[in-house]
Amino acid sequence: MYRRLSIVMFPILVVALIGAGVWGYLEHQEKNAILIKAENQYQRAFHDLSFHVDRLHNELGNTLAINTASQDSYKKGLVNVWRITNQAQSEISQLPLSLLPFNKTGEFLANMSNFAYRAAVRDLNKQPLNQEEMATLNALYTHADEISKDLRGMQNKVLANNLRWMDVEMALATEKEPLDNTIIDGFQTVDKKVSEYSDVKWSPSIMNLFQTRDMKMLSGNDVTADEVKQKAATFLNIDPSALQVVENGAGSEYHSFSVSANRGNNPGGIQMDYSTKGGQLLWFSADREVPEKKLDFRRARDAAAEFLDSHDFKNMTAVAYDEYSNNANITFASRDNNMINYLDKVAVKVAMDNGEIIGLQATDYVFDHKERQLKAPKLTQEEARKVLNPNFKVDGEAMALIRNDMKEEVQCYQYTGKINGGIYKIFINADTGAEEKIEHVRKEDQQVQT
Repeated sequence: MYRRLSIVMFPILVVALIGAGVWGYLEHQEKNAILIKAENQYQRAFHDLSFHVDRLHNELGNTLAINTASQDSYKKGLVNVWRITNQAQSEISQLPLSLLPFNKTGEFLANMSNFAYRAAVRDLNKQPLNQEEMATLNALYTHADEISKDLRGMQNKVLANNLRWMDVEMALATEKEPLDNTIIDGFQTVDKKVSEYSDVKWSPSIMNLFQTRDMKMLSGNDVTADEVKQKAATFLNIDPSALQVVENGAGSEYHSFSVSANRGNNPGGIQMDYSTKGGQLLWFSADREVPEKKLDFRRARDAAAEFLDSHDFKNMTAVAYDEYSNNANITFASRDNNMINYLDKVAVKVAMDNGEIIGLQATDYVFDHKERQLKAPKLTQEEARKVLNPNFKVDGEAMALIRNDMKEEVQCYQYTGKINGGIYKIFINADTGAEEKIEHVRKEDQQVQT
């Protein structure tokens, strides 16, 4: 009996064993293929980074060699510096350096990119580079050379010793101490040098581009968890005992309170965040399933506007509209007479079955809402209109306060109109006549604004 059973089972076991071996071999091959592909991508990004930093040094040298009176050539050189710096930043992001302190070098390249961009887009005939900016440009040229030499030295070691980036990723992931990896040591050396560059003077406008929001920017006194609970209870019109409050980031720049509450059978419940300074509501969410759509966009907009008005967001006007999953997401900006302030923005989420407000994002409003003393524009509306494309048919005009690409607050004339079959908003700087921003207006955005 056992002999007969073994005769039957032996071929089956042999086939199973061979199958397991083949499967294991294929899995091993597939894993190796993935590792090889990742290694090749890391190697390409690293060698491209070395190449582009070298190019950056050369381009800075070329720009400094140009006579500053040759504004077109100077502008071209600065644009090339900006473009190459962005490429270098992209390549850094492709390397497994997220766990490795390399932030100073990334910050240095980002500042260099924005320095070059700001200088390139302005009218150098009217506003040439000043002595401090020229000194900064010379310092960037010197330091780009230092970084390039360090990267080329690392590159030679990588090629000579056949070093693998997958070993870097493994060392970072396992947090081995000390991290005695040639590549890791090289990047740490570069980052330490960059952190000691004291001769590069970035302008305040450059530094403003990277300014992060923190609670110190807000006015008012610090609030307690109990005070936040009472504020949230008033906002939701429920008993405070139904709320739970958790303190976030104590001692950090973004110190806040999170409030939560159950909401029947809704697993998500209600979530809210308040600032510790001033106790202002940053965002609110009471998401739920919205099974059907009964309201049109106008009724949804009116419900959102009424909600904002009842919660002290005064003089708001709808400027953008999105709709998905039977929810309307409507963005409002504050309006004072004929001035639309796009800095004071809030977004309201409306359930399209019954008009219930199930979400609010007010962070922009909280941090940017303040009294501003705006100067009278230097250009008249008629003078600003002359900047527009002659084929642009204007349907509406207003004053607007926006933040441009340089993160500067600028007062503009906003012209809404049609060209090439589309509807656009064009923002003309009310002092300089520069086209600060152009936005395509979707049909839904146009409808909600009427």
